[in-house]
Amino acid sequence: QVHLVESGGGLVQAGGSLRLSCAASGSIFSIYAMGWYRQAPGKQRELVATITSGGSTNYADYAKGRFTISRDNTKNTVYLQMNSLKPEDTAVYYCIRYNTPTSYGPPNGYWGQGTQVTVSS
Repeated sequence: QVHLVESGGGLVQAGGSLRLSCAASGSIFSIYAMGWYRQAPGKQRELVATITSGGSTNYADYAKGRFTISRDNTKNTVYLQMNSLKPEDTAVYYCIRYNTPTSYGPPNGYWGQGTQVTVSS
């Protein structure tokens, strides 16, 4: 059974930074792509960033230049460093472990429970 636990969310002022972590257990971590999605109130869940098993990354346009996704296969953990945060970044952030080494196509895989990020103006 795959289990994902996100942490690192919280309340931050606009312009501030947060680092989210997602610790995975229950499967071989290194061979799967990982990703972060977010969902704001009243909106659909949207892609933030993904990282393949080989370390290739992909970002939503709004995340480019501000967010960085990384993974530490020795710790079975994926991170999302978020800088220059804006009020519109307020959302619940979810971690996903894809069922494949890459992240193409629909986000099929295992999801974490989410962590709340709130950015005040």
